[in-house]
Amino acid sequence: MSYKAVIFDLDGTLLDTLEDLALSVNTVLREKGYKEHPVNAYRYFVGDGIDVLVQRAFPKEITDSDHGLGQLVKAVKEEYSRRWADHTRPYPGVTDLLTFLESRKIPMAIFSNKPHEFALLTVNKLLPEWSFFEICGVRPGIPRKPDPYGALLISQKMKIQPGEIVYLGDTGTDMQTAKAGGFFAVGALWGFRPAEELEREGALMLASSPANLKKLF
Repeated sequence: MSYKAVIFDLDGTLLDTLEDLALSVNTVLREKGYKEHPVNAYRYFVGDGIDVLVQRAFPKEITDSDHGLGQLVKAVKEEYSRRWADHTRPYPGVTDLLTFLESRKIPMAIFSNKPHEFALLTVNKLLPEWSFFEICGVRPGIPRKPDPYGALLISQKMKIQPGEIVYLGDTGTDMQTAKAGGFFAVGALWGFRPAEELEREGALMLASSPANLKKLF
């Protein structure tokens, strides 16, 4: 089957954001007197929004308090806003895939668990050469993944059925989102999570590189 459109996750799929996220959280951990984590540990902390990232990275007794969690989330957001573009870059092969899809007039969209305005800023700064049908982050009325509402809204606006759209992501949360929405779920093996998680959560195909996606179009 030849698919008609694609919805991308952002962090861990199009952009390698791991180091900047890890350094931001580790800076706040250090400032608060807590132990820092290795950068690779953040592969399992990220993917479900900044509140969940903070809950996973900080001691449970701190994040159990709504007041404590809110202050930490604010501190991490402020730190990340200062350094988010220091090391973040598109993964190898991503720009070639985007150019390929654009040349074939395949509509492309992004559905991210980043805050909406920040998702827009990130894409406009680091992927300015390509046109996306929509960039959708978390905002009022758009719940966080794995709720598929945002992706289904994109599908509706495209006037393309979910089953005709490739959904590419790198975490179990992305695969759950794709499965719940009826999209063709593809797991990105270059991202943050292993093949076992992606398959367990519903990946219908695994891609070892962005170039693997070309055969679907």
